[in-house]
Amino acid sequence: MSMMDKIKSKLKGHEDQTGKGIDKAGDMVDDKTQGKYKDQVDTAQDKMKDQFGGRREEPPQQ
Repeated sequence: MSMMDKIKSKLKGHEDQTGKGIDKAGDMVDDKTQGKYKDQVDTAQDKMKDQFGGRREEPPQQ
C-alpha cells in the first residue's frame, strides 16, 4: 500500500474537514507571500481537493 493510499484511507469520511484544512493552508501561504503566488496556490488547492476528496459541490452560478 502506497503512502497516498494510506492518506486517502485516513481521510475517507472527513471530506469537509479535509477541504477546510486545504483552504486554510492555502490562505496561510497566500498571507505569507502577500498574494504573490495566488494563482499557483489556487491551482494546488484544487488539485489537492481532487486528490483527497475535499471538493464541495457548489450550486451553479446564475
